[in-house]
Amino acid sequence: MNDQFQPVPEGWNKTLSDLNEELKRGERQSVGNPEMHWAREYERSQIPTTMRFPKKGDIYEVLENMTVTYLVFYTAPFTGSGSGLLKKGDRLVVDYQPADSKPIGASLKGVNHKDLEARIVPRSIRREPRYGGISFFFDTVDLNNKFKLTHHDQPC
Repeated sequence: MNDQFQPVPEGWNKTLSDLNEELKRGERQSVGNPEMHWAREYERSQIPTTMRFPKKGDIYEVLENMTVTYLVFYTAPFTGSGSGLLKKGDRLVVDYQPADSKPIGASLKGVNHKDLEARIVPRSIRREPRYGGISFFFDTVDLNNKFKLTHHDQPC
């Protein structure tokens, strides 16, 4: 039987963050299936049923200024990260279809990504010859609570 499809054990209550912390503390040598699958299922079970799951084409508007971490992409086999300020009114788009129909989160980029990147990504990073842009990851609960859905291609 494929590990990914093993049923979640009775009483499982670990998140992906919990598994990562166990790795950092040396309590685990690695994290893979089935634990990652179980952690995603547990996190999904904690999302209130009234919340909308992100979909490709959704545009979210930031409701309040917030400091966020972004992932930097390069046209090379490595990535980086940084932090910056998203301002009230900034708009982000889900530009791909999440793998799950009920994702625990989504990766988004700025609707006006060039302007947003110029504001929050240091020039030294943007000038790197292999700089390929940035993205943000937000969990589904935060997208529902800290953002306003302003556009969607599919019914809510």
